[in-house]
Amino acid sequence: MPRLRESSSIVSKRLRQARLDAGLSQKELGILAGLDPFVASTRINRYEQDIHAPDQATALRLAKALGVPLAYLYADNERLARMIRAFSSLDATEQERLLKEIEPSNKSSA
Repeated sequence: MPRLRESSSIVSKRLRQARLDAGLSQKELGILAGLDPFVASTRINRYEQDIHAPDQATALRLAKALGVPLAYLYADNERLARMIRAFSSLDATEQERLLKEIEPSNKSSA
């Protein structure tokens, strides 16, 4: 079970950072993600304090409300989290160009 706890801790950290970056209050984020306005602030606070973890459907709604990919919330290191956010902000053409540049060549796996 330590793995689950570690994962939720990552989500709580990423959720808080993305919310602050977006300039949203906990209540605003909760409402944007479709939570009941009367409990929105409390629910987001509990997610950020790592008291509870959002289920995958809720995490997806939170990510959409924050304008970040769901993968960002689960990125297990800071560099990867930054890469996910930066990559998702590129248009499809730029994403493909970057992938061609950084992916290992298939020629070397013969």
